[in-house]
Amino acid sequence: MAEKVAIVGCGLVGRGWAVAFARGGWDVAMWDPVEGAAEKSLELARTIADDLHQAGLLQGQQPAEVLARIRTAPDLATALDGAAWMQESAPEKLDVKQELWRELDRLAPATAVLGSSTSALVPSSFTEGLPGKERCLVSHPLNPPHLIPCVELVPAPWTSPATMRRAVEVMAGIGQKPVVMGREIDGFVVNRLQGALMEEGFRLVADGFAGPEDVDAAVKHGLALRWSFMGPFETIDLNAPGGIADYIARFQHMYREMHVDQQRRVDWEAPEVLQKVLADRRARLPLDKLAERSRWRDRRLMALLRQKQASSQEIGD
Repeated sequence: MAEKVAIVGCGLVGRGWAVAFARGGWDVAMWDPVEGAAEKSLELARTIADDLHQAGLLQGQQPAEVLARIRTAPDLATALDGAAWMQESAPEKLDVKQELWRELDRLAPATAVLGSSTSALVPSSFTEGLPGKERCLVSHPLNPPHLIPCVELVPAPWTSPATMRRAVEVMAGIGQKPVVMGREIDGFVVNRLQGALMEEGFRLVADGFAGPEDVDAAVKHGLALRWSFMGPFETIDLNAPGGIADYIARFQHMYREMHVDQQRRVDWEAPEVLQKVLADRRARLPLDKLAERSRWRDRRLMALLRQKQASSQEIGD
């Protein structure tokens, strides 16, 4: 018998989670406090499933098989009834999370693991004081979760080891790639890495060293090619004849000297900075074309994901 997941919050992230769990064989109950939101997401899930099928990313299943596992729930209690996992994707507002999680902990089965998709709030900020706080964690995806498998598993100080083991089991079981953190920190892993890159990108643009298009080109035609199948530590391990220790001996001084300049941040919203970035982006992509370009992004992600899956044994991932 399939396990059940409750998807609480049915926006972009929530509907992506619904498809990811259903593709992984779980029964999915979707609920959202906004009237009609869950039903709308279910309709959009049909398009997602069709696109995934055409890209060969439904694990050999037909769209109808996957969609048959997803339903909407009339209320939160019904969504949580019998659930083994709960994935919350509510707005990033602390008071909203705190109130919602009191209800989630009260209504969910005692054996259910409760995960949050939050990217901005550490789990201790909304689980402290809950009777079942040891079964709570952040399970933060990259958007969209049905296409980008990375998921950060972040414990609060009181999250039990058994909960973390179960989280790894569940996420790996539906095809996600868990990043298991030892303890919580603002931004987790992904946004801290992305933030460091974005800080440097805005600094280079603000100081006139490069335009936004050149920063993007440096990543997509340079760093991202390697980073799409190996991380920064493996990258530098392979970039010196003697491995990572050799790389550090050769290049740490260069990074140490750059680090001094990198301590100064620029305000992303400063008019002289923001206008540079906006002018470049809107010249390349008018605002009314954002949705179309997002669909293009998803198709490119599907093609990349299919290639990565096909070569996963070869690269040891």
